[in-house]
Amino acid sequence: MADLNSNQPWLNSRVSDVVFILSPPFFSLLLVLLFPSQFQNSAGIPLAYWVFLIVFIDVAHVYSTLYRTYFNLGNFKKQYTLLVAIPVACYATGVMIYHFDALWFWRILAYLAVYHFIRQQYGFMRLYSRNEKASPVQQLIDKVAIYTATLYPLLFWHLSTARHFNWFIEGDFFSFKNDALLKGSGMVYLAIIAIYIIKELSVVIKQKWVNIPRNLIVVGTFLSWYFGIVYFNGDMAFTTLNVVSHGIPYMALIWFFEKKKLDKTTVKNKIIALSFGKSGIFYFLFILILFAYLEEGLWDGLVWKEHQAVFKPFTTLPQITSSELLSLLVPLLALPQATHYVLDGFIWKAKNKF
Repeated sequence: MADLNSNQPWLNSRVSDVVFILSPPFFSLLLVLLFPSQFQNSAGIPLAYWVFLIVFIDVAHVYSTLYRTYFNLGNFKKQYTLLVAIPVACYATGVMIYHFDALWFWRILAYLAVYHFIRQQYGFMRLYSRNEKASPVQQLIDKVAIYTATLYPLLFWHLSTARHFNWFIEGDFFSFKNDALLKGSGMVYLAIIAIYIIKELSVVIKQKWVNIPRNLIVVGTFLSWYFGIVYFNGDMAFTTLNVVSHGIPYMALIWFFEKKKLDKTTVKNKIIALSFGKSGIFYFLFILILFAYLEEGLWDGLVWKEHQAVFKPFTTLPQITSSELLSLLVPLLALPQATHYVLDGFIWKAKNKF
């Protein structure tokens, strides 16, 4: 019998892939399961934990896109029109929508974020399937499984009783309770899981081999989305499973890809050279966290005024209450996120040569 662990399609290495891409959903789920009362019933997220999740991971991962676009002078010159047009279009659209209705601005941004999160899981699944000689039916089962892992919990969110958490703000997701549709979708959900398991068992029996990283991505997605949205009904549980499972793997993927490119070429850009050179991981993370802190500081100083102890340099900023000014300011502060969501649909496509 062939070694089931041989010829695995790692993106960087077995250890780094497991630690930074494949284990985050399992680790975050273990954390939630070990402390269920704190994660399920907490009225709010402790401040230090909020800073770790939101600033150090969630917002920071948005800025990792810079290394594949605006910091990379070669890519910027090749895709100048795209990289300029997208943020301009996002801001102009955001201003118009926010001026029309602030809730609709956050609603559209939330659904755009959801789409981005779903596509990331599909993208990882495809990356780890890149060397497989699977039949069209097997490929279809994988595709349906990874989308089902994310779409069923979202459908549950929309069709069931109110969840005690939101994506961005209260009411950003639509809600239309329907027990019959919820029950039917649950049965389909279980059937697709069963089909995927049967398919994998047949592959192991016939080929004497199993794609470990692809299966970990699929299983981790099923677990993190189900427990984060369906099983648990608390903001801490949802935020932990959502942010950790998404942000850390994304930053790791950027690091792996850009580090490999640097190793093959000579780079004159000091930011790139420092971030991916010897001990570059510290510069990489420092720059991401610095940008994240500045953004969140502006949000807190100008809009929310909720975490002034963390963002003391921004406490003297005036809180903006004018709807006209907010329609210009909020889309500007949200622009890094919006640009990240839209650009991500382009930067991983080979034809765009990023």
